[in-house]
Amino acid sequence: MLEIIKEHIGFRKQILSLAKADIVKTYKGSALGWLWAIIKPITTIFVYWFAFRIGLRASRFVDGNPFFVWLIAGIVPWFYISEMITQGTGAIRKYRYLVTKMKFPVSTVPTFVSLSKLLVHMGLLLITIVILITQGYPIDIYYLQLPYYMLMMFIFFVMWSLFSSPLAAISKDFSNLVKSLLTAIFWFSGILYDPRKIKIKLLRRILMLNPVTYIVQGYRDTLIFKVWFWENKFQLISFLIILSLMTFIAIKTYKKLRKDIPDVL
Repeated sequence: MLEIIKEHIGFRKQILSLAKADIVKTYKGSALGWLWAIIKPITTIFVYWFAFRIGLRASRFVDGNPFFVWLIAGIVPWFYISEMITQGTGAIRKYRYLVTKMKFPVSTVPTFVSLSKLLVHMGLLLITIVILITQGYPIDIYYLQLPYYMLMMFIFFVMWSLFSSPLAAISKDFSNLVKSLLTAIFWFSGILYDPRKIKIKLLRRILMLNPVTYIVQGYRDTLIFKVWFWENKFQLISFLIILSLMTFIAIKTYKKLRKDIPDVL
């Protein structure tokens, strides 16, 4: 862990530069450029709103809040999370030239990829906040905990990428496995329903242990429900334990595979 931290401090300027380059690379060559970072999420939100509100005629309100407001408050972190689950897994393979042709610390590759996705997320979050304000949800003191949820989300998925990207670099099968599980993760994360309302207690507890569920509910608690993060002690403690476990597994996996990655790539 100390070695990884040292590498990040020593290459902090390169990490920031590569994060900016990753954003440019993602949208380079398209006529609309940066607008695609907004168009894709808005299209997805509209499709889910239409399917559940118009097609399935679901309730117009969730816990007294309009369904559209409830939906966007919870789905906005998912766009970052979904990209990190897949693109974070493929980060080392995508930037193999940094590993094979340059003397660049492998541990920093997932970090600058995650940072680039976080910058796009912040732009989308700003648009979401503007929409909520127009819907009668003004900025208040609860917004002070948004940096906490963003930081926890960032750290968790940096650790996830540090775990998954070396495995994906060694074997493409792991990357394909992750992509195939993305839909399942989405539906088990309470993005389109409230897992706290599930009547089966054991199933409800299991779903609430999902780190994605914690982040999604955290955004909703901040933006619309007005609940402080320390009020849900079970979820807070569970998430910190899972984060610690993820960090331990990520470091062990990286330590074991880092010397083999350049040869495989």
